[in-house]
Amino acid sequence: MLVLHYTGMKTARAALDRLCDPEPPAPLPRVSCHYLVEEDGLVWRLVPEERRAWHAGVSFWRGNQTLNGRSIGIEIVNPGHEWGYREFPALQMAAVADLCLDILGRHPIPAVNVVGHSDIAPDRKQDPGELFDWEGLAANGIGFWPVGVDGSGGDRPDGGMARAAALLSRIGYPVDPARPAVALRAFQRRFRPERVDGEADSGTLARLDAVAALADAGARPDSLAG
Repeated sequence: MLVLHYTGMKTARAALDRLCDPEPPAPLPRVSCHYLVEEDGLVWRLVPEERRAWHAGVSFWRGNQTLNGRSIGIEIVNPGHEWGYREFPALQMAAVADLCLDILGRHPIPAVNVVGHSDIAPDRKQDPGELFDWEGLAANGIGFWPVGVDGSGGDRPDGGMARAAALLSRIGYPVDPARPAVALRAFQRRFRPERVDGEADSGTLARLDAVAALADAGARPDSLAG
């Protein structure tokens, strides 16, 4: 798996110090990642890819848990929703794309397993968030995007949430039957960023149908982008 995060800290320096701190003060947990990408495109390698990094935490994707042991983690500098969430600069996104392609060239990671932190831990995380350019990455062969699928519909069909929960599970999300809107918001942050409200309206369902079909296909990243 390849997991993309934002740092959610005020500065790049603070994030780098935190990720390299072997004994953070209580109650902060130890965290690490394989790579850190700054806003100007500078890339730091912090943990060798063959070693486990502590970036995913409690997580689930497509039947697998404890994802630190089966993933490469990239932290992308951005203050996040707590400290002034903002768009990711073009230089930074270009560096992320190059880094992802480099990693995918070494590891047989299927497109469906290129995910955001919020995909695998929707009850805890929002990153990399609705401003992250997943569509642009997919156009470069990284992950996938439901090209040409209209997500603007706002009507709410009967049984929409039950249908959404089934599709989310099919894609790979952890879905709490008592709170399916939690996973649905994570899906919207990634695949319908124009409206993140946890509602199973027709636009969201259209995107869900398309993404589920892509996930089922198990195709290579270059075919999933189109």
